[in-house]
Amino acid sequence: MTAAPTLSVNNIEVIYDRVALAIKGASLEVPERGMVALLGANGAGKSTLLKSISGLLKPERGEVTRGDIKFMGSVIDGIAPQDRVKLGIVQVLEGRRVFEHLTPDENLVAASAVRGSRADMQRNREMVYTYFPRLAQRKGALSGYLSGGSNRCWRLAAR
Repeated sequence: MTAAPTLSVNNIEVIYDRVALAIKGASLEVPERGMVALLGANGAGKSTLLKSISGLLKPERGEVTRGDIKFMGSVIDGIAPQDRVKLGIVQVLEGRRVFEHLTPDENLVAASAVRGSRADMQRNREMVYTYFPRLAQRKGALSGYLSGGSNRCWRLAAR
């Protein structure tokens, strides 16, 4: 028997301004401790799907009108974005939101300072370096001189 996915998006439909259909029938599953990449052309709905998961559609006058989004088996459609963050759902928005004068390692420590213990910070830092080994190689360089890489990143923080 397979375990239930940590995150599941089931046949969602997203509409902007109550008229513009942005996504129809999108589904995905993220297994426990898994990673999923969203690939597609500009305008395909990748950002809209991520905003549906993180709860950031409303400020852009968007809404999920069909389907459901579940995290750890519970429907999260009606949960506010800040409460989704407390559950461990985090979306890093487009752009370079780093302290350019700090190293990647210092940036990770600074980001961890707002939540959790020192042991949590160390575990999360090692997890990032496991997922992104090239970043581990450059952890002592100034962040402002590193390549931006992908503009979008999705991280599902396991608690």
